[in-house]
Amino acid sequence: MSVRPDVSLVIPLLNEEESLPSLHAWIKKVCDQNHIVYEIVFVDDGSKDKSWEVIEGLRHQDTAVRAIRFQRNYGKSAALHVGFEMAKGAVVITMDADLQDSPDEIPALQKMIVEEGYDLVSGWKKKRYDPISKTIPTKLYNWATRRMSGIHLHDFNCGLKAYRLDVVKSLEIYGEMHRYIPVMAHREGFKKIGEKAVEHRARQFGHTKFGLERFINGPLDLLTIMFISKFGKRPMHIFGTVGGFMFLVGFFGFAYLGIDKFLHLYVHHTKAPVLASQTWFYIALTSMIIGTQLFLAGFIGELITRNSASRNQYKISATLGQ
Repeated sequence: MSVRPDVSLVIPLLNEEESLPSLHAWIKKVCDQNHIVYEIVFVDDGSKDKSWEVIEGLRHQDTAVRAIRFQRNYGKSAALHVGFEMAKGAVVITMDADLQDSPDEIPALQKMIVEEGYDLVSGWKKKRYDPISKTIPTKLYNWATRRMSGIHLHDFNCGLKAYRLDVVKSLEIYGEMHRYIPVMAHREGFKKIGEKAVEHRARQFGHTKFGLERFINGPLDLLTIMFISKFGKRPMHIFGTVGGFMFLVGFFGFAYLGIDKFLHLYVHHTKAPVLASQTWFYIALTSMIIGTQLFLAGFIGELITRNSASRNQYKISATLGQ
């Protein structure tokens, strides 16, 4: 595209061949009516149906369509990461490909970023049409994330979000971390995070991709974000502190045993207890060993952070639009 788009729509998808034509037509209609120069970045996350053939057809109809095709399924976080890398618009909007997110929200989301100065705007599905197996875990995640992050959003996991371009270019997303993008952005220094109530529609085609593994992996990824955002650039601060404390516990334990032995032998002139028979001996020894290991882990962590390559390397089988 010769003209920089006003909005980049990044849309991850997996087996959504039936939804894509309607979604593209809806986006095009909304953007044309509101005079928004747009691009659509579809990221096919290893679909097994004819999703890619449908996208190729849409590309022939509309040069604003761009796309990336993964060789296999990597997950939504990977799809968003490469979509963000490809996006060029001043405002980046993400949405799901299943027609449950409404493109009618695009103008209002763009306005909140451009005119109201938000760094990120997260959608809030006040009325949901998801099965209870998805809504209950989502409510638990949102409650836990609010408590741990201090960011008061109702719906962290809503796929419909809007960002300034520099926000998405600052984030590295992997695992299941796409559900915690507001937390990651806040930790990167983007403080103006807003929320907008958005329409949620019932799924028309296919079935939900929500699985039990997300219920398990989600909280672990939240803990990872909280840990990495605080200690990712300085691992010695956490490992060194804990390791130093453990080493000192062991050191003073041995000092206590040594003083006690000295007092028995040279002050009280009594037989000193055998060190190996005392519980404190093993506590002190274990503590010093653990403390030393944590120190070494801190040094290794420092080396890794200074010499690590990006973790986001994915096999892409095809690309449409550069």
